[in-house]
Amino acid sequence: MAREFPLTPREVSPVSTTYRVLKGLLPDERTVQDIQRLRQAEPQSMRGQPPVIWDRAEGVSVYDARGNKWLDFSSGVLITNAGHGHRHIVDAIVRQAQKPLLTTYCFPNQPRVELVQKLVSLAPRSLNKVFLLSTGAEGTECALKLLRTYGRKTGGDAKSVIVSFLDSFHGRTMGAQQMGGMAGGKAWIKNLDPEIVHVPFPDGFRTEDTSFDLFERTLADLGVAPANVAGVMSETYQGVGPSFMPREYAQALRAWCDRHGALLCFDEVQAGFGRCGTMWGFELYGIVPDLFCMGKGISSSLPISGVMGRQDVMDLYGPNEMTSTHSGNAVCCAAALASIEVILGEKLVENAASLGPVLQRELASIRGEFPAVVGFAPAEGLVGGLLMVKPGTKEPNYDLAWDVVNGCFRRGLLLFAPVGVGGGCVKIAPPLCINEEALVEGCSVIREALREAVQ
Repeated sequence: MAREFPLTPREVSPVSTTYRVLKGLLPDERTVQDIQRLRQAEPQSMRGQPPVIWDRAEGVSVYDARGNKWLDFSSGVLITNAGHGHRHIVDAIVRQAQKPLLTTYCFPNQPRVELVQKLVSLAPRSLNKVFLLSTGAEGTECALKLLRTYGRKTGGDAKSVIVSFLDSFHGRTMGAQQMGGMAGGKAWIKNLDPEIVHVPFPDGFRTEDTSFDLFERTLADLGVAPANVAGVMSETYQGVGPSFMPREYAQALRAWCDRHGALLCFDEVQAGFGRCGTMWGFELYGIVPDLFCMGKGISSSLPISGVMGRQDVMDLYGPNEMTSTHSGNAVCCAAALASIEVILGEKLVENAASLGPVLQRELASIRGEFPAVVGFAPAEGLVGGLLMVKPGTKEPNYDLAWDVVNGCFRRGLLLFAPVGVGGGCVKIAPPLCINEEALVEGCSVIREALREAVQ
């Protein structure tokens, strides 16, 4: 079980920079009291993050009610691509709420009209239908349904196998966790779907063989006939790293799916809306999937997600056969439209692309200073990670990763708790509006925290 961050008030060294301000006790007595009140009413699963009660957040900054200010390297959890509390987004939400029009079920509303048109205009031409939902897991569940329905329609009942990747994450609902490649996440499921199978992800670290031959060999070893594969589901990058597949591998996967009549779906919940320095993460690979899931950064605020794909896939179900209670919620759609306008208008995709080499350089430098305990330091655009390992191995070092996150918190840099295989990854994902100065400062804080942790 993951460690909880301590609630014992501790005097921190004062910090005062453009991007970070800390003083006094951390956490202070009031914060401790409020967190304890939460713990009385919430399950312990909600306890895992550093002990700060967010009071407000703007741009790349998170504030508590006592005047402390953290530089945010979390974007919530890769949500606030346009930055926290952007006035254009706030105003759009307020205008829509004040109409008032808060919910419409599946009855049309104008923000939904505008949003689906905007999303279609931003996607490759062949992906011309989008189904709006509320969460990323809802999107991946819908994709699973579409993959299998299409397979059985085109190839009969035998064409129902879904291929996903080891160490992947697609959400915490039943179908999403079965597609996910972490055994611990689905230990609660008694009867796993035998037609959801997993192959190694070619990250070049845990899986050193990055050839596409490994994909084909693994399916053969599992006794899976290519003709029976309905679809392949992959995160655009695996959130545990983040880990990216080689461009050549992705292109070979696209060709394999075409050859065997299987659909290719990318889970873009983390990667979409500029995170990787491209509007869609799959653009890095020079391919177009048959459908993809989106979420998180779509609105930089409120819960909204979606699945986008080819018309013949998206129209498999008739009227009222594939709906969702909050699909196309007017307030969430207004927020998403405004966020996209900010991302495009302020050229945040381009900013992520230009700062990508800076992040890569900084993380490579940290790994170079600590080669025994930082096993892997992948990055693309404004998402990166430091995979902490036990010296001389590739075994995840959760305790060290936790110490780094905690040390950063006490220095005014906010990261979410370690993620990934064995909890060994310190994930870095600042809002896309960050500048180089703030990015470098945040990386320097990580370096300081790591130095302290390995002493």
